[in-house]
This record gives sequence, structure tokens and C-alpha cells, in this order.
Amino acid sequence: MSDIAAAYRECEQITWSQARNFAYGIRLLPPAKRQALAVCYAFARRVDDIGDGTLPASEKLDQLERARRDVETLSDTDDPVIVALADVAKRFPVPIAAFGEIIDGCVADVRGTSYETFDELHHYCRCVAGSVGRLSLGIFGFGEKDTQAPQLADDLGIALQLTNILRDIREDYLNGRVYLPAEDLKKFDVTITSTELNAQLSPQFGRLMEFEIERARDWYAAGFKLLPLLDYRSRACTGAMAGIYRTLLDRIAAQPAAVLRGRVSLPGKQKAMVAVKALTGRIR
Repeated sequence: MSDIAAAYRECEQITWSQARNFAYGIRLLPPAKRQALAVCYAFARRVDDIGDGTLPASEKLDQLERARRDVETLSDTDDPVIVALADVAKRFPVPIAAFGEIIDGCVADVRGTSYETFDELHHYCRCVAGSVGRLSLGIFGFGEKDTQAPQLADDLGIALQLTNILRDIREDYLNGRVYLPAEDLKKFDVTITSTELNAQLSPQFGRLMEFEIERARDWYAAGFKLLPLLDYRSRACTGAMAGIYRTLLDRIAAQPAAVLRGRVSLPGKQKAMVAVKALTGRIR
């Protein structure tokens, strides 16, 4: 029991130190759910760190497959994240297979996958973020009659990932990645280059951003229908996490040229205010 407790503490430490946005919501959960969601975040963070690291692509892919085996077997008793995750799987009906989808998305990143259509990008977003929504739902719980809940959790995850993509346009390009669908770039006559990123916002790029922002807002509108299906604390957690990202999207909408200069972010005080609104039920 003491080993499991120590494993949970390590996962929480990872979450509080690295989950800049999610931590505000996770802290609103009661202890057991808070610990369990921190464990899920810790493993997802491990996968992200592999993908964003400096190793050669072949070594990254090897590590990702090792992570896949770890989460499929949950048998590594020397790894605190796996120890805690095995305990979470016993206590909550989390869809463990969703971790494999997170890994699939990271594999696509390592291989430099680009996306011709939104349908292709939608699949990627579902893997890397919709899966997190479904894992979270397994911890939150929902009524047996609420058969739409997993789909709504998936929708909300997609909204968050679309926001990430818009926020990180510059950073991703400099790392050799372009997530915006090629069909959208063609539609608005935009080619993302280093020259474009260092220029003023062009009318074409502005129209592209308006289109993508509106698309993300539609996914938030769909995903926020999940909130009434959750208990009070889970609703507050979800509302805080999603509310922070939706507020970030609003900031991008107000200053779309900012994404050409760097990563757009919210100050800690504003994130805390969103969390307070979620706790008082003022995020819908």
C-alpha cells in the first residue's frame, strides 16, 4: 500500500509541475478522482515528452512501443506511473485502450504526418485529445442512460486540441510540423513559411484563422453539452479545464496575428478566475 501511495504522489508531482492548464481543473476533484486523473495525465505526459524530445525518430518510435506494451500489460512494478495506473484501472472503469490512441497520435507526430483534410485531422485530434476526454469520463462517471457522454467527452477534447493547434502554429512549424489541413490552406490561399510567420497578418491568413476559430467554437458548443451529465465536482473540473482553453481561443480570436509571433497564453490569475467560475457553475 505504501508503494502505491508513493506512486500516486509521484504522479501528482508530475501533474502539478507540468500541467499548466489542466492542473487548475484537476485540483477541483475529490481526492480519489484527483489522484486518478493525475495518474492518467502523468502517463500521457510521458508519451508527449517522448514525442517532443531530442532523440532520433527511430529511438522515439521504440520508446513509444515500449510505452504501449507497458500500458497494455500494466505489469512494471518498478515504474511508479505504471504501478499507480494499474491501481486506477482496478478502481475506475477507465478505457485503457485510449492510452494506445494517445500513443498512435504521438507516432504520427514523430513520423511527420501531415493532414490533407479535416477528417484526417479530426482522427488525429480524437487520438491525442478525445482519448483524454474519454479517460477522464471513466474517472468522473456518468449515468447509464447518458449514452452520449463518451462522444461528448471526445468532442470537447477535439475542441481543446484545435485550440492547441492554433496557439502553436509558429512553434509547430519551426519543429517541422503543420497541422492545419492542406485543403484549408488551399481554400484561403495560405502557405505557411518562415516569411509568413515573420510578416504582418495577411488578409488571407486572417480569413483562415477566422474559419478555424469558428470551427473550434462549434466543437466547444458540442462538447460543453457534457457538463450537465456530470456530478458537481467533475463538472467543475471539466468546466475549468475546457474553460481555460476556450478563453485562450477567445484571446487568439481577438489578436490572431499573435500566433505568428509566438505561443499565446493566459496569465495565471485569469486561469484561476476561470476555475472559480467553473466551481460556481458559471461556465456553460
